[in-house]
Amino acid sequence: MSASLSAAQKKAQQAAGDDELKRGAACMQIALTAHHGSPGSMIAAVVLPSECMGKEMSPTDLPGFGIAATQGIQMGFDVGDPLLAEYSLGSHKVWAARAKGNPAGHPELPYTVETVCTLVKKGAVCWMALAADDAALTTFEKGSVTLDKEAPTHLVPATAFVKKP
Repeated sequence: MSASLSAAQKKAQQAAGDDELKRGAACMQIALTAHHGSPGSMIAAVVLPSECMGKEMSPTDLPGFGIAATQGIQMGFDVGDPLLAEYSLGSHKVWAARAKGNPAGHPELPYTVETVCTLVKKGAVCWMALAADDAALTTFEKGSVTLDKEAPTHLVPATAFVKKP
């Protein structure tokens, strides 16, 4: 799985239009991958260190970073229109996207594709899930995260993707 993520990173770097996007694709580091079940669900975390980018990202950069992170998944998946969410975890603003999808050419294998991104003191981080079932999605969303030494919390609050009236 790490090899395919690395290949997606290289492909994203080649497809990036401007120098900043190319540098961002080159700076992204895979911090974690986990794979379970059959059909397989996967969780990955990628980080973008500010030191590598040469500048701090601002909250207005967060949606663009999230969209760029999801492009790696879309290289091997057919993904529908996403539901977008913005919320806070402690003092951190979070951008998230959830969509239905399937491996390219395999519509019989439904997945939920979810990406959650935030800024931290030394850069940015995105967690991504390819969830083959509700249990995998729950594991991802209820996973505990600690951001910049703040209190641990679930990655995705239950209300994140609830449509507001």
